[in-house]
Amino acid sequence: MVGKLLPLLAPRNVNAPPAINPAAPEQLSGMVGTVLNLAAWAGTTAGVVGILVTGAMMAVSFKRGESSEHLGRLGLILGGCVLVASAGPIVTFVFTPGD
Repeated sequence: MVGKLLPLLAPRNVNAPPAINPAAPEQLSGMVGTVLNLAAWAGTTAGVVGILVTGAMMAVSFKRGESSEHLGRLGLILGGCVLVASAGPIVTFVFTPGD
C-alpha cells in the first residue's frame, strides 16, 4: 500500500510546460502543402499575366504615341514576383531551428 502512494507524494514541478510534439499530423501537412503549392502557382501566374498585360499596354501606348507610366507599374509587378518567389525561402530561414 505504501509503495502505491509514494509516487503520489513525490514533489512535482507544476510550473513545467507540457511536452509539445512540433510535428504536424501527416494528413494536415499534406493539405497545407497542397494549399501553399496552389497559392505559389497562383502568385506566379498572376505575375506572368501582369507582365504580359503591362507589356501589351506599353506596346499599344507606344504605337499611339502616348507616354504613360507603365514602367512604374512594371516595377511593382516585378517586385511582387520577387516577393512571391522569395516567400518560401524567407519563411524557411526564419522558422527553421538552428543547429
